[in-house]
Amino acid sequence: MIDGPYFVLTLLGVLGTGLVAGVFCGFSTFVMRGLAALPPAQGVAAMNAINVAAVTPAFMLVFAGSAVLCAVIAVVTFLLWPDDGKVELLLGSALYLFGSFGVTVVANVPRNNTLGELDPGTPEAASYWPTYVRQWTVWNHVRTIASAAAAVVYVLALT
Repeated sequence: MIDGPYFVLTLLGVLGTGLVAGVFCGFSTFVMRGLAALPPAQGVAAMNAINVAAVTPAFMLVFAGSAVLCAVIAVVTFLLWPDDGKVELLLGSALYLFGSFGVTVVANVPRNNTLGELDPGTPEAASYWPTYVRQWTVWNHVRTIASAAAAVVYVLALT
C-alpha cells in the first residue's frame, strides 16, 4: 500500500482530478445546454465572458496545478515507486495529462479563441455558434471522462 508522502501526493491527485472532473461535468450536463438555448448573440457573449472569467488563479491552480501534480506523480512513480500501484498511478497521470489537460490545449482553447474573436451580434458569430457548441461539448465530454477516470484510477492505486 502507498504511504507517507506518496500517499499525500496520490490523495491530492484524486482531489485535483476529481474537482476538475466536476467542473467539466457541470459544463457537459447543463451549462452548455443552457447556453445553446439562448439566441446566438447572447450565447456567444455569455460563453466569451465565461472563458475570460475561467482564467482565474483559483481555477488555474486546480486545473494546471493538477497537471503539474500528475506529472510529478508519473515521474516519481516511474523512477522510485515499487510495483504496487505503479500501473494505476501512471495510467491516472496519463489520463489527466493527455485526456484532460492535453485536450483542453489542442481542442477546447482554440475553439474558445476563435469564438472570442467574433463580435457576438454578427452573422459570422451566429453561424459559428452551433458548430462551436457541438464540437466544444464533445471535447468537453472527453475531458470530463478522462478527469473522472484519472481520479478513479488514483483511488484504485491507494487500495
